[in-house]
Amino acid sequence: MIDIYEITSRLVLAAVLSGLIGYEREVHGRAAGLRTTILVGVGSCLMMILSMYLHAIYAHSADVDPSRIAAQVVSGIGFLGAGTIIRYGSSVRGLTTAAGLWAVAGIGLAVGCGFYPAALMATGIIFVVLVSLSRFERKIRKRFDKILKIEISGGIDKFCQVTKTISDFQAVIKNVEVKPAVGKNVFRMILTLEIYDQKLSNEITKSLVKVEGISTVKWV
Repeated sequence: MIDIYEITSRLVLAAVLSGLIGYEREVHGRAAGLRTTILVGVGSCLMMILSMYLHAIYAHSADVDPSRIAAQVVSGIGFLGAGTIIRYGSSVRGLTTAAGLWAVAGIGLAVGCGFYPAALMATGIIFVVLVSLSRFERKIRKRFDKILKIEISGGIDKFCQVTKTISDFQAVIKNVEVKPAVGKNVFRMILTLEIYDQKLSNEITKSLVKVEGISTVKWV
C-alpha cells in the first residue's frame, strides 16, 4: 500500500501535467481551461489511487477488481466532454477541448497507478499536438475574417434566417452587433465572419438578397 508521501506526489504530478494541457486551452479561451483540466486530472488520479487502495485492503476478503473505478472514469468523462461541444449552424466547436479532457483523464489515471513514463510522454505529445498542429492547420486551411453589414426589417425570425443562410456556406459567425436603423422594425446587423474562401462572399450575398426584408447587404 502506498504511503502519504507517494499519494501526495502523485496528486501533485497529476495537477502539474493536466495543468500544462489546461494552460494551452486557457490561452485560446476554450470552455475547459486551466481549472477544469486540473480538476479532471487530479480527480482521475484520486479515483485510480482509491481503486488500488480498495483492492489492497479487501484483497483477502473479497473479490475486488482494481480496474472498475478507472473504467467508470473513462466512460464518465464523456458526459463532461459533451458539455464543451457546441453546434452552431453547420459548424461544430469544442471537439478538441472534449478530446483534451478525455486525454487528461487518461494522464490522471496513469499517474494514479504510478505509470509515470506513459503519463509524461502522453502529456508532451498532447501539448505538442495542441500547440504545433494548430498552426499547421491554419497554414493548410486558410481563413479570412470579413465584416458584413446588413439592413433588414422584421423580427427575430429574420435574424435567425440570416444566421442560418450564412451558416449554410460553412462560414463561422464570430461576432454579431445589432443596431436600430431608421424606420419601423428596421435594424442594422454587423457580423464578423470567418470564411475559408474569398469567393464565398459573393455566394453569401446572392443568398441574402433573396431573403425578404433585407434592403442592404454590404461587405466592409
